[in-house]
Amino acid sequence: MGLRASLDAFFKHDAFGGILLMVSALLALIVANSALQPYYNGVLTSYLSVTIEGDGLEKPLLLWINDGLMAIFFLLIGLELKRELLEGKLKNPSDVVLPGMAAVGGMAIPALIFFALNAGEPTVGGWAIPAATDIAFALGILALVGNRAPASLKVFLLTLAILDDLGAILIIAVFYTADLKVDYLYLALIPLALMIWLNVKGAHRMGLMLLLGAALWTLVLQSGVHATLAGVITAFCIPLKDKYGKSPLHSMEHALAPYVLYGIVPIFAFANAGVVLSGLTMPDVVAPLTMGVMLGLVLGKQIGVFGLTWLMVKMGYARLPHGANWLHIYGVAALAGVGFTMSLFIGSLSFADPDMMNQVRLGVLSGSIISGIIGYTALRMASSRPAVEPVPA
Repeated sequence: MGLRASLDAFFKHDAFGGILLMVSALLALIVANSALQPYYNGVLTSYLSVTIEGDGLEKPLLLWINDGLMAIFFLLIGLELKRELLEGKLKNPSDVVLPGMAAVGGMAIPALIFFALNAGEPTVGGWAIPAATDIAFALGILALVGNRAPASLKVFLLTLAILDDLGAILIIAVFYTADLKVDYLYLALIPLALMIWLNVKGAHRMGLMLLLGAALWTLVLQSGVHATLAGVITAFCIPLKDKYGKSPLHSMEHALAPYVLYGIVPIFAFANAGVVLSGLTMPDVVAPLTMGVMLGLVLGKQIGVFGLTWLMVKMGYARLPHGANWLHIYGVAALAGVGFTMSLFIGSLSFADPDMMNQVRLGVLSGSIISGIIGYTALRMASSRPAVEPVPA
């Protein structure tokens, strides 16, 4: 294989997205602790405005990334969710039971661990930070294991992570709404109604749909509801089949994926993962916020995902993925603790204080690294021999 073919294969490998995220986070860490740190903060806090005769939007670059670019990220997540619900891994309820319960445990236990460590503290509002799983990172690490992991394990982890993202979206919608301005929500019904009409009509060209989605994003942002949810709503309005029998949803998902995975997500990581180590003290490291996030990701995910999976199988409600054993499941449970993108995102919604966000970043990075190492090690050690489980009658 020539150099060009080798590079092409590497860039198309499932692990590439995770490696790119890792590099972006490492660069952010280096820059945030170097002489470039004032420039790094200066650029992220510089204001950008889009106004017409003085009316419009004015935000720091960091919020344009977190509110704007991440809306496109959520657009892609929404497209994946809709596709999986209509024709994929979430279509048959029986296929969702085991990863679905694992996802519930993987969200509930980390949140409870965080809450237990932060009860009575002003940081308790960050309870949802360790509840999230980073799909790109987790699947990237699983891809590094290669053939040691059965193919069914990737399906299990992917379904778990998709349901986890759905749970995170619902959490953001319910718990991270600022001062609500109902008049903007009423106005948002106009582009939403037009998008639903285009969906029912089976529209072929998506230009108008995306313009309406941009209008929806602006109005939702002004309403106080987090604007990234407009990306999910827009995605669910994209037709699976148009009037010609083609799939705008598939086309848009295919077109967006490389820009999101190799552009938007690394940019988000670089902008949000800059933990400032200078002046960091032991009280900062063992602070309830830091430890709540880290232990939630490391212990909470393992207990929640593995525990619920074990319970469902032992009670006879489900079977292990084909070819997988309990060490495989433990490895996947650990990989679910790689929260990174979604955890940092929820952290940015939870806290505006720079010191608190620095603790969040420290907890997310340390928890994700530890989880990734444990998960990779467990999966490398796992036998390819399937576990012997009794078949439910």
